Amino acid sequence: MLIVLFLLAGVLVMVIPRIVIGEDLSTTGRMFISGLRTLQGWATTRQKPVKLYLDLDRGTYWAMMVDGKEEKPPRDAGWTAPRSLPESIRFAEISIGQVKRESGRVDVSFHPNGRIDPMIVLFTDGNQNRLALAVDSVTGAIRTSDERIDPPRNQRIPDRVKTLLQAAAQGSAVATPSH
Repeated sequence: MLIVLFLLAGVLVMVIPRIVIGEDLSTTGRMFISGLRTLQGWATTRQKPVKLYLDLDRGTYWAMMVDGKEEKPPRDAGWTAPRSLPESIRFAEISIGQVKRESGRVDVSFHPNGRIDPMIVLFTDGNQNRLALAVDSVTGAIRTSDERIDPPRNQRIPDRVKTLLQAAAQGSAVATPSH
């Protein structure tokens, strides 16, 4: 009987810290990634761009369907109103491409071909724990880390490619008739 109680106590010691009342960073991250995947799916299946707006100061985010020059809220019940981060979690920083923001509002575009604007989102909680999500623009892959992820630097164009680009630019300038 003592052995069973000892084993049960050991299991409870491992399980109870994992049970959290409310939201934690990992749950928030999973929900946010799920939302990104949903918006990417809408853009590709409906063949129309979708925009995700993030308000860093209020900790809210919402989606809009782009139809020509007009934006409309999605018909999906889960996205009709802005979503809020849990009270203890906030957006610490968001990078879209090379632009880094710590306050204000930013928007991310989801394109009909499946491409997403390159984005890095850094969440923090009340205990200063971090969760970073990095979205690869081309593949749509999402990488997570408990450390800050910096945006990739613009890569240098190799000299052999520069000569090809210069030759193509000169060729198009020559081929263009002047009026």
